[in-house]
Amino acid sequence: QVQLVESGGGLVQTGGSLRLSCAASRHTFSLYTTGWFRQAPGKEREFVGGIIWITGSTNYADSVKGRFTISRDNAENTVYLQMNSLKPEDTAVYYCAAGSRFGSRSLYDYDYWGQGTQVTVSS
Repeated sequence: QVQLVESGGGLVQTGGSLRLSCAASRHTFSLYTTGWFRQAPGKEREFVGGIIWITGSTNYADSVKGRFTISRDNAENTVYLQMNSLKPEDTAVYYCAAGSRFGSRSLYDYDYWGQGTQVTVSS
């Protein structure tokens, strides 16, 4: 079992930045792919980006490519989502998740989920 805890959400103006953190409960987090997803009111949960822990390889949704960056800290068992040039359409609850299907963009391939953190971008 892996427990994930997100933090770092908040309210920011258009064009601003936020960094989200996803801390895992145990070191075997490194065996997983970590994905970031988001869900806006009335919409389905969508893939934002992911990182393969072992290699550090990342992939992103087209809507955030060039603005968002995912990184990891091995010592802290933590994955980060750096969000720059935020837009109102980025407003959502952001979730991190862990799964064993490396590089997957499907939420159904992720077994463990955090509780989510709200990101609100004002216009």
